[in-house]
Amino acid sequence: MTMESIPTVRNSAASGVHDFDGFRVEWSAVSDVGLVREANEDAALVARQRYLLADGMGGHDRGEIASEAVLAALGAVVPGDLTSTRAAVLDALDVAADEIDHIDSRNGRRAGTTVTGAMVVTYDGVPHWLVVNIGDSRTYRWSESELEQVTTDHSQVQELVEAGFLTAEQARVDPRRNVITRAVGAGMDAEADFFAFPVVVGDKVLICSDGLTGELPDSEISDILADAPDAAAAASELIAGALALGARDNVTVIVAAVSRLDDV
Repeated sequence: MTMESIPTVRNSAASGVHDFDGFRVEWSAVSDVGLVREANEDAALVARQRYLLADGMGGHDRGEIASEAVLAALGAVVPGDLTSTRAAVLDALDVAADEIDHIDSRNGRRAGTTVTGAMVVTYDGVPHWLVVNIGDSRTYRWSESELEQVTTDHSQVQELVEAGFLTAEQARVDPRRNVITRAVGAGMDAEADFFAFPVVVGDKVLICSDGLTGELPDSEISDILADAPDAAAAASELIAGALALGARDNVTVIVAAVSRLDDV
């Protein structure tokens, strides 16, 4: 693991372009405190082939410290092949969990954080997205005009959906929707889920905190990704949509749009 200082995006926005292996990824990250919370415990981190987001918890600076810790640890992972990158991510999560466990908790609330995002790795000689997830922040894939939720929420309402007691739409507004079952820190299970799929021209990867999905249904998210002219416009419009509906939580998004380098 090579230590690299990469600034996070919190209460701000950033955009850029990454080129690799004949592909171009145009990306944009925006993080907003929302209209109700006093502090923003969300943060995003984007570096070459790394697109990551964390939603901290524990109250004010504790949540902020937790989200910064996990993003710093994962940001130090330099993506390579799928197997070695997955192993490095697991090591980085262990480092972050140990650091978060030592955050002062004088208010009685232990610090913790969700984390999700995607890294570009090589598998069988082909660039793939390697997605990691702990908690209820989400990574989506928009492909051929269809939006697919890649990750599965680690939450109480998701368990109720899987058991047939709630529909996905009911879960989105259920009062228990903020009760998560996995996190980095907070004395919780920190087992990470991994997913992988090829990097494909025309696809868009959306990474977001639950401040977005708690306000906007997937159908509206899909429409915004379909209609926005570029990643920056998509990210901005997603945040604006959440704010228009009250933005009761911090809301953070990363949009990464794939094109062919020869076409730009």
